[in-house]
Amino acid sequence: MACADSKVDLCTVPLTALNVTVRTRLGLFLNPRTAVASDWKALAEKVDFGYLEIKNFEARLNPTAVVLDEWQARSKDATVGKLLGILEKLERNDILEDLRSAIDEDVRRYLERMANLPLQVHIVDSCVPRTPERHGLTLEDNLEGAPELFDAFICYCQSDFEFVHEMIRELEQTDYRLKLCVFDRDVLPGSCVWTITSELIERRCKRMVVVISDEYLNSDACDFQTKFALSLCPGAQQKRLIPVVYKPMKKPFPSILRFLTVCDYTRPCIQAWFWTRLAKVLSLP
Repeated sequence: MACADSKVDLCTVPLTALNVTVRTRLGLFLNPRTAVASDWKALAEKVDFGYLEIKNFEARLNPTAVVLDEWQARSKDATVGKLLGILEKLERNDILEDLRSAIDEDVRRYLERMANLPLQVHIVDSCVPRTPERHGLTLEDNLEGAPELFDAFICYCQSDFEFVHEMIRELEQTDYRLKLCVFDRDVLPGSCVWTITSELIERRCKRMVVVISDEYLNSDACDFQTKFALSLCPGAQQKRLIPVVYKPMKKPFPSILRFLTVCDYTRPCIQAWFWTRLAKVLSLP
């Protein structure tokens, strides 16, 4: 399926290209239950969600949005083209007619953003950087040898830095002897933030710890880091991303991470096991 005003194959454009407005309008079409038209449940079945998963989605205020978020988090096949193809098979031509121009506009903007990203090496067969600019990114990088490697990249916002300090004390300065990548401490200044971040998450760090808080939900940097890490391990097959909650939240937990087991520091009854569990998963090969 091609973009209406170009030769772009929409089956190669990830679902993340669709912005909030299009997703909200999709919900307005698909959330209501009707006897004459396929709804969000039909979409969920088409993208391989099971009965129990769909029953759980029923309790959500916007189940269509949840289906889209969960689908893109667990499948590399979650593309704009496949979504449009499913809507066509479900005979929801009303949606296609109403939203097609908005979808094409989102795709156009997404492709423009991708075209402006720094050029990256397409094939990497080891953790050793292939281009000179990827040497000297962190404090202990050896310019004449292998780059500095870490057990985990810590995704956090500035308001949660006190907890990050506690994490450093508990995981690095104890018998666990783990090596964490803390951006404000370990990364040298002067390079493109997005290039450095993707390099560290994909090639330098075995895993990523995501410190979830209300402030995290408003952070563009945390949003980029989380979605990039999820794209490397759809379905969390390698336990690459570990969500951590350390204080009560007023806002809903991010739906894109709901399918992952959470390390919860807010429950007093399990705090004694918190650091041991986190250290164990970060120590895995």
